[in-house]
Amino acid sequence: MKIGCPTEIKPQEFRVGMTPNAAGEAVARGHQALVQKGAGLGAGFSDDDYTAAGAQIIDTAEEIFATADMIVKVKEPQAGERKMLREGQLLFTYLHLAPDPEQTHDLLASGCTAIAYETVTDDRGGLPLLAPMSEVAGRLAPQVGAWTLQKANGGRGVLMGGVPGVGPAKVVVMGGGVVGTHAAKIAAGMGADVTVLDRSLPRLKYLDDVFGGTFKNQYSTAGATAELIRDADMVIGAVLIPGAAAPKLISRAQLGDMKPGAVLVDVAIDQGGCFETSKATTHADPIYDVDGIMHYCVANMPGAVARTSTIALGNATMPFMLALADKGWKQACADDAHLLAGLNVHAGKLTYYAVGEALGLDVMSPQLAIK
Repeated sequence: MKIGCPTEIKPQEFRVGMTPNAAGEAVARGHQALVQKGAGLGAGFSDDDYTAAGAQIIDTAEEIFATADMIVKVKEPQAGERKMLREGQLLFTYLHLAPDPEQTHDLLASGCTAIAYETVTDDRGGLPLLAPMSEVAGRLAPQVGAWTLQKANGGRGVLMGGVPGVGPAKVVVMGGGVVGTHAAKIAAGMGADVTVLDRSLPRLKYLDDVFGGTFKNQYSTAGATAELIRDADMVIGAVLIPGAAAPKLISRAQLGDMKPGAVLVDVAIDQGGCFETSKATTHADPIYDVDGIMHYCVANMPGAVARTSTIALGNATMPFMLALADKGWKQACADDAHLLAGLNVHAGKLTYYAVGEALGLDVMSPQLAIK
């Protein structure tokens, strides 16, 4: 199979969809790895690194899209890239379709087959291709939130860990999954007073057993949320419904109850955001003010630490990429129900129910699609 890896073109996206090691693994199995010139530079990988692994360096994205059987990326294809997709071509990347009707309609019109990293599952009920970026984003959230909290950036001017005689920042983490756990660990490590909200009692028990002395946790209700955010210096949104639009947990009206200069960090922005006032931003212009509350809503947070993120993502995606190349997507999905869960689009049909529900579109069963 010809596996193509174009340069990411989303603003300030420095990650790359295939590492030299992954390219080398593909070539060793008899496949061709086609990598766009300079695609890995943002993550610290030179063209020479790829050629040493056996990959071919291709000058333009147009050549890669025209030639490759499978396109491997990081971020969802941008408008210009979607025009280059063709019928029968396989796209393997993050998609986040539920809040993005324009991308969804373009993918359907292209006739391609699209497998989304964020909906591939595992036998423990997890999302193995989302988890590494969730870990990165969770660990970044308190870091970028602390920067936003600085007075020069519009925040309250509160130090995360305080100093002797002055209390620490109060941080509320909404969601106790992968993002929330990593965010809470880092925020607590910075010395903040951290409370995690979640609606899963087993998860709260786990957090208490493992991290009871590090941060607090509380069952999530509308009342508990309202009470905690009134006193919070920072709120980190870390909720996820796989493949679906994120629920809105803080309304605009509630911003008036918060402290002026408090910070909202919305890690769920890829799925539409979990605050009513969230809108996607970029690393070049990451924050904005609504009613005196600072919002940090960068849609590709892990891109800020591109090398760490690329290697972590590549470790997770490589086995699935190789299975798709070795077997073809239909057989690979037939053999692995967890990979089949990643199928979002095939031949003009939507194949993921949560996306169909969010966008009001008809859905074909993924099991039917592989037949």
